[in-house]
Amino acid sequence: MSRRSFLASAAGVGLFTIVPSYVLGMNGETPPSEKLNIAGVGVGHQGGLDLAMLENENIVALCDVDQTAAAPTFTKFPSARKWRDFRRMLDEQKDIDAVLVATPDHTHAVASMAAIKRGKHVYCEKPLTRTVFETRELVKAAREQGVVTQMGTQVHAEEGMKIFVEAIRAQAIGKVREVHLWSNKSMKHPFGAGRPTETPPVPETLDWDLWLGPAAWRPYHPDYVPRTWRAWRAFGNGRLGDMGCHIFDPAFWALDLKAPLTVEAYGSQFTEETYPLAQVVRYEFGARGEQPPVTLTWSHGGVYPWRPKELEEGRNLPIQGGLYIGDKGTMLLGHQAEPRLLPEERMKDFVKPEPTLPRDIDHYAEWAAGCKGGRRPLSNFDYAGPLTEAVLLGNVALFAGTKIVWDAEHTKITNVPEANELLHYQYREGWTL
Repeated sequence: MSRRSFLASAAGVGLFTIVPSYVLGMNGETPPSEKLNIAGVGVGHQGGLDLAMLENENIVALCDVDQTAAAPTFTKFPSARKWRDFRRMLDEQKDIDAVLVATPDHTHAVASMAAIKRGKHVYCEKPLTRTVFETRELVKAAREQGVVTQMGTQVHAEEGMKIFVEAIRAQAIGKVREVHLWSNKSMKHPFGAGRPTETPPVPETLDWDLWLGPAAWRPYHPDYVPRTWRAWRAFGNGRLGDMGCHIFDPAFWALDLKAPLTVEAYGSQFTEETYPLAQVVRYEFGARGEQPPVTLTWSHGGVYPWRPKELEEGRNLPIQGGLYIGDKGTMLLGHQAEPRLLPEERMKDFVKPEPTLPRDIDHYAEWAAGCKGGRRPLSNFDYAGPLTEAVLLGNVALFAGTKIVWDAEHTKITNVPEANELLHYQYREGWTL
């Protein structure tokens, strides 16, 4: 029963004066009847941080294959039921309204899809999936089931991001035809390495079979888990997949980008097993209405874009961010920062555009409110799907070894047919979307 219907019925039978104020939410807290029952899947480091941002809701279930990593979250939410297999959790625990997925990339899709097919709302960390095929299937299923979704691009709700989007849309630098994005976030072993040959024992607190999920079987090794799985092609999407969704986000939102026409990439040393330490990807996007075609270049691993002529002497580009080059100027957007016109002296005449995007709620609360009938979250899967797809195509082009031509309508690469095999892989027996 909702708070509104409860109030109506209570008043109707003359009970209003004896209902405790905390039940009605009069003390400023959300009444229990209006809280969302949330299950977390992958509740270690990032998942624990995400759930902490939703602690005003009901955290009713916690699922993790690594009991050591999950221990702090288990302690924080002692009343939540504990699980190892999200499939059993979703089948057996009937009080779940919504599911937060923060596992490694290779299990994002199977966990999110299991929830969606059962009619649960889903929050999934970035990148939405490990493969392009999974992205398409997840977006389609969420739309068909009518569930409320959000991808974990927390920067999407930040003030600096919204000012930037509004400024670009107001043509503060004119029409944008060129974008340079980069991340030089530190990298760790084993980027560029081969598969380890040692077979140490699996920790007693880790269910290795469940951790592998749909990925092909291989022996456990600490080079895979808990923190280095992003480097491995079987489990993650490298640094591009890690930071790309965050740093592509402003460009996709402000410029209304969807699917690229072509993608080409090169990188430093990499193997069949791992991603390169450094990588450069070049995307070509077509015109969108009155907006011209855009060339977008991504780089990471110590590779910065060319220094713009407008950047003042002695001033360096940030470790992560974007340069947007329009026909009336250049704008710099550091990650989690407000936009700056270049050179800096131009900022004295910069007037922030009239706000057109909502500022009333944060990224996590927006999803929770949407699940309860509020407005649709801004980073929903219909938006986050094409963004993730473009990011993942950067890795597809890298391993294809040549420029690829992308037919988004038919979800295929047209000029290198064999590269279509890179859009997905065969799941291990017992795992499906």
